[in-house]
Amino acid sequence: MERNFDYIVIGAGSAGCVMANRLSENDKHTVLSIEAGGKDRNFFIHMPSGYSQLVPTRSNLNYGYETQPEPTTNNRKLYWPRGKVWGGSSSINAMVYIRGHAYDYDQWRQLGNTGWSYDDVLPYFKKAENFQGDGDDEFHGFGGPLNVKKSSRTDDLLLDVFLKAGEEAGFPLTDDFNGKEQEGFSRYEHTMKDTTFGPRRWSAARAYLHPALKRQNLSTETNVQVNRIIFEGKKAIGVEYLKNGQTFVCKSNKEIIISAGAINSPQILMNSGVGDSDELTKHGIDVVHELKGVGKNLQDHYGVLNSFYATQPVTLHRSAGLLNTGLSGLKYLMLGTGDAAYPPTSAGAFFKSSPDKDIPDTQLHFTSIQTKDLHGREGVDKDHGFTAVIYICRPQSRGHIALKSANPREEPLMYPNYLSEEQDMIDTRNALRETRRVFLQKAFDPYRGDQTKPGSEVDVDDDDQLDEWIRSTGETLYHPVGTCKMGDDDMAVVDANLQVHGLQGLRVVDASIMPTLIGGNTNAPTIMIAEKAADSIRQS
Repeated sequence: MERNFDYIVIGAGSAGCVMANRLSENDKHTVLSIEAGGKDRNFFIHMPSGYSQLVPTRSNLNYGYETQPEPTTNNRKLYWPRGKVWGGSSSINAMVYIRGHAYDYDQWRQLGNTGWSYDDVLPYFKKAENFQGDGDDEFHGFGGPLNVKKSSRTDDLLLDVFLKAGEEAGFPLTDDFNGKEQEGFSRYEHTMKDTTFGPRRWSAARAYLHPALKRQNLSTETNVQVNRIIFEGKKAIGVEYLKNGQTFVCKSNKEIIISAGAINSPQILMNSGVGDSDELTKHGIDVVHELKGVGKNLQDHYGVLNSFYATQPVTLHRSAGLLNTGLSGLKYLMLGTGDAAYPPTSAGAFFKSSPDKDIPDTQLHFTSIQTKDLHGREGVDKDHGFTAVIYICRPQSRGHIALKSANPREEPLMYPNYLSEEQDMIDTRNALRETRRVFLQKAFDPYRGDQTKPGSEVDVDDDDQLDEWIRSTGETLYHPVGTCKMGDDDMAVVDANLQVHGLQGLRVVDASIMPTLIGGNTNAPTIMIAEKAADSIRQS
């Protein structure tokens, strides 16, 4: 069974939804969107606090991957949730809207990627954005598909305490992490929208895909498994995929765009015979095109926790536990208010882990709740508490993605190689101590109980003890990038137009093309990348 389209977009995640929308704006072009997951109908996707229901458990909405054991993280298998649904991870994430530092994009340009400096990409951030509220129009967009609003929450007392403590510790306050000055402590901006039914998550699917579904030239397929890209010589001409046990082939008249994310995009390329020949031949895959960098250059943010008990019942533990969680969800469903109407993290900070850093190298997320682990898989502590999730922004460690077999239905092998570079451990250690110093400020005195993470068994002033705790407890902060990196060196997979080197009719458009990890959450940059790629395709 075979069909023809001008453009085939593999993946309906953060980038894929943008591509499906922008490419179908021209009614002369036919577009097919292919998604491994289903439609975004689950109630918890749209409820802002639903993150806590979607992230901890592998499900039909969440790949729930596990990494391979590695010595740098004490041979643990680390849990990697990734969205498997329309909107991808933008449908299950904590909705924090962060673009990164101008330095990040200027560095991309300095690495040889013409057109990717901060001044080059800012117009695409603005094009995507509809900022809800007062914002500086030099940096914010008004009228784009992606709704963004700053947290104005008034029922979480510790948010302002956290900002005051940061100031007492000698750090600046900033009005806008995405404006003139990233460095400092502030409320977050979120991909959310106020509606008549209350606040809603505004995922890439809600912002881009749903408005485009009415177009006759856009077709969608869900719950499909892509087997491979079909090539005619060095030209990508089609996609073979499996649905309901049946194999389909769709042909492309113009281009195929892989937007399957930092894990699945390199997997699809390798299953299609594009990658390191040593990797492909050991699985019996015929080499269509040699590209050593496919699956390499994996980067991610590795997070650790610093948490304390609270001496007063002023935290979000008021909505924890089976009964209280249910009541909170019911209040949201009926009135659109209460704790369920807000994301779990409403404030954060960017600061320097040590004075010798030129720009902020640490991000922390503050939440007035205490989970037993970073992902919340073990539930919430029964007692009131508050937590910071801490990570260094630009780790030097590099990992890779590999195939487990030639079977496209088998999950790939993930080797993040966290903390393999000594500087990453040094910076993480310093960042945790700086965060703890914030929590020990006068502003927290009326609320701060005993420190729980690290616990009393860890001497935080002892480098060896703290390093061991970091190795044994850290987890992903959900920002894998870089496995199909953009550039012109021997390990680059795509060029500055995101076309796959040495092949025709094939691009990769998602977080996998980032040559280096940006300083912040990766959802907003991924949407920007897709907006810019869509422009490039229209101009080609």
